[in-house]
Amino acid sequence: MTKTDYRLFALGLFATTALTSPAFAQDNTPEIVPPADTTESPAPNTNATNVTSPLPQVEQALDGVAPDTTEIIVTAQKREENLQDVALSIQAIGTRRLDQLNISDFQDYVKQLPSVSFNTSQSGGTVIYMRGVATGGDGNHSGSLPSVGVYLDEQPVTTVGGALDVHIYDIARIESLAGPQGTLYGASSQAGTIRIITNKPDLKSTYGRVDGELNSVAHGGIGGSLEGMINVPLSPSMALRAIAFYQHDAGFIDNVPGTRTYCGDATPDGCVYNGFSLDNAAFVENDINERTTYGGRAALKIDLNENWTATPTVMHQYSKVDGFGAFDPTLGDLDVQRYRGDEFYKDEFTQVALTIEGKISNFDLTYAAAYMDRPTSSIQDYSDYTAAYDAYYESLGGLANYFYFQDSAGNNVDPTQYIVGTEHFKKMSHELRVSTPAEWPFRVLAGAFYQRQTNEIYQDYKVDGVSPDLSVNGYPGTVWLTLQDRKDKDWALFGEAEFDVTPQVTLVAGGRLFKYDNSLFGFAGFGKNPNFDEDTWLVPPNAVGGSSGYRRCLTVNGEQLLNDEDSPLASGGVADTPCTNVGNVVDGVAVPRRSKGDGFTHRLSAKWKPQEDLMFYATWSRGFRPGGINRQPNAPAYQPDYLSNYELGWKTGFGAVRWNGAIYHQVWKKLQFSFLGENSLTVIQNGRDARINGVETDLSYTGGGLNLTAAAAYTDAKTKQNICNASFDPAPDCSTLYVNDPNDPDDDFQDFIVTPAGTRLPVTPKFKFSTTARYAWPMWNGRAHVQGSLSYQGSAPVDIRRDIGGGSNPNDFLGRLHASTLVDLFAGYSWADYTAELFATNLFDERNELVRFVACSICTQTKIQAGRPRTIGIRLGTRF
Repeated sequence: MTKTDYRLFALGLFATTALTSPAFAQDNTPEIVPPADTTESPAPNTNATNVTSPLPQVEQALDGVAPDTTEIIVTAQKREENLQDVALSIQAIGTRRLDQLNISDFQDYVKQLPSVSFNTSQSGGTVIYMRGVATGGDGNHSGSLPSVGVYLDEQPVTTVGGALDVHIYDIARIESLAGPQGTLYGASSQAGTIRIITNKPDLKSTYGRVDGELNSVAHGGIGGSLEGMINVPLSPSMALRAIAFYQHDAGFIDNVPGTRTYCGDATPDGCVYNGFSLDNAAFVENDINERTTYGGRAALKIDLNENWTATPTVMHQYSKVDGFGAFDPTLGDLDVQRYRGDEFYKDEFTQVALTIEGKISNFDLTYAAAYMDRPTSSIQDYSDYTAAYDAYYESLGGLANYFYFQDSAGNNVDPTQYIVGTEHFKKMSHELRVSTPAEWPFRVLAGAFYQRQTNEIYQDYKVDGVSPDLSVNGYPGTVWLTLQDRKDKDWALFGEAEFDVTPQVTLVAGGRLFKYDNSLFGFAGFGKNPNFDEDTWLVPPNAVGGSSGYRRCLTVNGEQLLNDEDSPLASGGVADTPCTNVGNVVDGVAVPRRSKGDGFTHRLSAKWKPQEDLMFYATWSRGFRPGGINRQPNAPAYQPDYLSNYELGWKTGFGAVRWNGAIYHQVWKKLQFSFLGENSLTVIQNGRDARINGVETDLSYTGGGLNLTAAAAYTDAKTKQNICNASFDPAPDCSTLYVNDPNDPDDDFQDFIVTPAGTRLPVTPKFKFSTTARYAWPMWNGRAHVQGSLSYQGSAPVDIRRDIGGGSNPNDFLGRLHASTLVDLFAGYSWADYTAELFATNLFDERNELVRFVACSICTQTKIQAGRPRTIGIRLGTRF
């Protein structure tokens, strides 16, 4: 299907919903018996094993009276189970709480998940971490695979370079599975898995809802949203459920006036700053980081017969962030200086999926397949890079005198850089599994999995006016080009078995045989002047005189061009690349660089349930992440890393109170970590081992109109051994440092300790918790409520490294992510088919820091991306 086909299909689905008129009303008293038009009563029996998602009207009627059944029944182990019976650390946010907390995106729900942290890149991608398994440098499009898996229903939507920020509306629940989930969920669930479970079509009745919001953001503008859902039975065996949404998030970052002047005249000791000047007066503007998101989702439920059901779904989402989303703390709160007015980041995806469920004899069979298409594009100001390198080379006259930013006539041009980038990510997955009846004392689930991910990567670093001879070959005005194809494939056979030794004791064993084949292919680097000669250097090779890029392209002999200048280049390669320098050569033809491997991960658990509302469990599980290829031509491939988890947990119920928790110890072996290396090019290497100790717990109470929830996590994550600058150094403590090869005049590498043993892992705070109190009571002909929510997270380091050369510690200029406490307040009233609510989020306008970063490897001008400031608004809704 083309993009036009997708949109026409979606428009057709939404057009059918627009013709449907409201037909049903609902009594919103706290009566537990649902109205006649509902599909099934959300029975307050928390031990139910099969409960369909209740209608929003029913959940509203039970507000503060009975637990949310969508939180109690989970499918974390790929079968419906009571959350209290699963020997895993799970948090579930159900339909009711998602609505009550006004959750619409990733940043909203991650506040409620203490074991989850994240890092947001400058280009807009979000990398998710769980239980402290983080090094802070992940997220590059040609870097490590994620360590946390993300699923939308049955289909994995995990992506390299940034997780999908799926719009949250008409969602049954969000499940957060902490710890390795490699047995059932595979390679990118090394540290945990997040599952977004949608509400499914209902065959029994027609109903829907519409919700709208208008809000005002402190220091910013006006935002809002409009969302709608409808469920329509099309026949006795077929139903359609469709949603549409539009959301506009107001900006709050201001681009303030600024100027920059580069080196001009050279002096014996450096330069005079009288060269090219930048002035951003034309781009000065308030609230530059506005975001617009819109899209829809549609699902059909088709009962093929009494035993078989097919559910095809389609989802499309478009998101665009204008401007730049971070501020410079040296300029003032929420202020920044940017030197382009056309910055943006656009991310859209379309996923089509099919799930078929049925029975063969007594066995349940499930087939789940999906195809996702995700193009992104952006333009970014990169003047921080230019200013940093101009200052770095000041003693040599700066960029104007040391580099070659010149036009075809030899005149210097303004060296300011900017980046034009696109990526085109595609993902296909298939899973087939079979399970025995849930009531058997010996239960087995077994399956097979395959997925294929590709990404077409294009990053064009431009300087307007640079001579074509000094540009990347075939790309005038481009000083650096990344044009690569990435492909990641993996296969697996997996299974888990449970055996009830006694009615109180159950043993669980699972394993996954896996195989992966990852490749990277293409070009990264500078160009090569057609008139340049390696021996004479009569003319510069490119605008910066660099060796990376065309000069390292592969010849038919498999050598780099700078060492084999008289041989022709290898044929083949990625379309539109000048040549191939990320790849190998076979029989004179360029082929991708590959990283292949296979292995086995396991999970062993035992659970003891001495009484109905009390369960204890112990788990030993293992997760993994595949190795991969560095795009830096001279950097070696990096190896897989593994996470072993040892966990003790409890799940308890005392009437209206539920208290769960876990204590764990994790060992992260040969951890992969990324950093900006030479030419600000991301390099991935394996470090040593790290250990992570932690406690996580959650508590809830529902009754008498009052609902209380709380969740907390303590994470102590540190390296166990020194990490050397050379990942291939043989001594774990770096006592035997790498020594230069005396026979290689180009070998000037110096080894040193990058990260000492005992260094705290970055990004994840030691302590994080959230709590919500809500009280609802009958009033007039409806029901009123008040709600308060508080979320806290402690401070955290930003970079795992403590020395990047010469004793320079990047944390000295990056600083630490500051601790923050966010308070949200809500008050509302529901009557008949309507709801109205006033809210204030981040009431005290806390500047909660999401990420601190610099633009390049030698940059020291730190930027901070902050969460949304205080937001006050009103939300209105109707059900029909």
